[in-house]
Amino acid sequence: MTLQQLLYFLAVAETRHFTRAAERTYVAQPSLSKQVRALEDELGAPLFSRARGNVTLTPAGEALLPIARRIVADVDTARLEVAELVGLRRGRVRVGATPSLCVTVFADVLHRFHREYPGIELVVEESGSKDLVRALTHGELDLAVLIAAGAEAALTTVPLLRERLVVAAPARVDLGAAVRLEELRDRPLVMFREGYDLRDVTLQACRAAGFTPVFAAQGGEMDAVLRFVEVGLGVAVVPTLVLTGRPALRGTPLTAPEMTRTIALAQRSDVAPTNAARAFRDTLRAHLDDLHRDGGLPAGVELVGR
Repeated sequence: MTLQQLLYFLAVAETRHFTRAAERTYVAQPSLSKQVRALEDELGAPLFSRARGNVTLTPAGEALLPIARRIVADVDTARLEVAELVGLRRGRVRVGATPSLCVTVFADVLHRFHREYPGIELVVEESGSKDLVRALTHGELDLAVLIAAGAEAALTTVPLLRERLVVAAPARVDLGAAVRLEELRDRPLVMFREGYDLRDVTLQACRAAGFTPVFAAQGGEMDAVLRFVEVGLGVAVVPTLVLTGRPALRGTPLTAPEMTRTIALAQRSDVAPTNAARAFRDTLRAHLDDLHRDGGLPAGVELVGR
């Protein structure tokens, strides 16, 4: 089995077409097909079903796909690690963050890192925690800042922040000093899309309080949800951080129960981070420490893990 064979296999698996896979990998289609067949012969099982030009993965192909992705990603990481032996003058770090962080402190961390290490390429993925966990385990990311509750045993996580969840409403709407969760029974909610961590947390909490919430609108990403709340469609349960710089919104703490979540930095447990990834990790911690020292963390957000 060779790395080139795995690259050809991944190209076919992702395009579901041998000709397009050959174009992507800059090789003649017969050569690519020959290498894929050689890989199948070595493994002793067909990787693709080729019925009437319809290319699909066989069970053996499905089993190989995540392993091949990890191998290719690890080889890429190894190349970068060797290149970095000359210092942090070049390289790449692939980082992910949840949407609530991308619109707040994460942008400042990226700016600080780029200023200190201008030769390091930053590849950023914004997604929900479940998607970020999947990308980490597949070797597609070096680091991710995500919700700690969504992490897996295959990952090493370090807590960074604990933030309170609040009820976001238009600034003109006064919900009082605090809101009991059951009070949301009679208020339309603006709800995030399926797969969003905040959607699951909110629905579970409402059901535990004995009711199913009424949706004013659902299916949005963070910016859309906040905008829908601003124009008065309904209220939403959101992290304190995302209300920073949103004067048209007011956040009211939830009580009975108080709802919080922990934000953590995650990486694969079986792969040592590259020098660039370690530098990014240190930059992130330094930035959060500075915010904590200078009183720059919003109300309802506290530094943890120190």
